[in-house]
Amino acid sequence: MEVFLEAFEGPLDLLLYLIRKQNIDILDIPVAEITRQYMGYVELMQSVRLELAAEYLVMAAMLAEIKSRMLLPRAETVEDEEEDPRAELIRRLQEYERFKSAAEGIDELSRVGRDVIVPKLDAPQAQVRKLHPDVILEELLMSMSEVLRRGDMFESHQVSREALSTRERMSDVLERLKGGGFVPFVELFTAEEGRLGVVVTFMAVLELVKESLVELVQNEPFAAIHVRARAE
Repeated sequence: MEVFLEAFEGPLDLLLYLIRKQNIDILDIPVAEITRQYMGYVELMQSVRLELAAEYLVMAAMLAEIKSRMLLPRAETVEDEEEDPRAELIRRLQEYERFKSAAEGIDELSRVGRDVIVPKLDAPQAQVRKLHPDVILEELLMSMSEVLRRGDMFESHQVSREALSTRERMSDVLERLKGGGFVPFVELFTAEEGRLGVVVTFMAVLELVKESLVELVQNEPFAAIHVRARAE
């Protein structure tokens, strides 16, 4: 089974996400660290066979060029006149951030049928309920990358491998969630199975979410992801 998903709207969206998550000053980007995290995400998308647009690879080449230019020694007389290698990238990020913020502001405006709803619940029946943030695909993939990293520690060379079934793994996941409670997302994986076993489990979870058999929950942005079987 192959699942094609677009986690981000483009390479600039991915870069902006990494910068915002770590509260980095957009005018002083640590190119080496951002490049390492960017390439880690690109390799993750390739590992789970997600469709990878060519523009992501173009941005990877651009980051590599900027990183190499910043590592080259420069004479003091030339250093004052030469433009910062990050200048063009910073300009594009700032422009993208302005448009993204404007789009988010428009999306937050009230819409009839989505935000404007007439309540019909009697006051005595009202209950306080904590609203959890939606689990976004970016956070799910970042959590998946950590499990893959641990799975690589148990990877070994074998002449043949036992075939792993996504459907059977879906049944295994549902069995783990039978109690109805929340289970940490990372505990559904068995690192000893290696990268292949981790990927099969990840695809099984995606299929269960698609079929509305399980739900993903986060208490707050960037917090640990938990999984629970949906009530019938």
